[in-house]
Amino acid sequence: MLIIINKKSSPIDLNIRYGNKKIANTFTTKFLGLTLKNMLSWKTHIDTIVPKLSSATFAIRTIKPLLSQDSLKMIYYSYFDSIMTYGIIFWGNSYYSNTVFKLQKRIIRIIVGLRSRDSCREHFKALKILPLQSQYILSLLLFVVDNSSCFKENSDIHSINTRTKSNLHQPLANSSTYKRGAYYYGIKVFNGLPSQIKDLSANRNQFRCALESFLYSHSFYTLVEYFSYNKY
Repeated sequence: MLIIINKKSSPIDLNIRYGNKKIANTFTTKFLGLTLKNMLSWKTHIDTIVPKLSSATFAIRTIKPLLSQDSLKMIYYSYFDSIMTYGIIFWGNSYYSNTVFKLQKRIIRIIVGLRSRDSCREHFKALKILPLQSQYILSLLLFVVDNSSCFKENSDIHSINTRTKSNLHQPLANSSTYKRGAYYYGIKVFNGLPSQIKDLSANRNQFRCALESFLYSHSFYTLVEYFSYNKY
């Protein structure tokens, strides 16, 4: 049994039984392919997927001399991207996600034939592959649009005519864990979009096309880059 705690919590030993057997407490559990830790840290999950991503990177390095760049991209999407993007709306803004991003840059360098310290940003754009944080933004915003009924606009909360009235309403929160969650952070990322993309959110296909084009052209490496873009 997984008991969720935070850093300030005291250890809890619940005595819960099923029949004559005590249900043992555990620090981690696997649920729908995601490894959850009792302190809601994603380090354990990322530690679990890194060996799989490393294997995919090694495989592409091995077969690179034999295949075209287009074929290597297909293998990238099949064996690396599919693992990297699974559940990314939950762990994508974790501090530990940078380990995955380093592997992603390594595999891009292999596909293109770059040296270990060469910049990848323009090659992400040329290959039309999203850097990890850009992929996180895409996945998170599609989650918001697909679950629009769970969100309210500022205009639903108050009638004041401000320039942010069509933004999603962000509830008050004190917990840093909650603020990093998909619901709360999804609102923040959505509100950071250029208005011409936000205005398309009622049509998922148009919204996705515009959003992908925006992310491919800017190839954001970090969320700081993303939030800074719309300030100017």
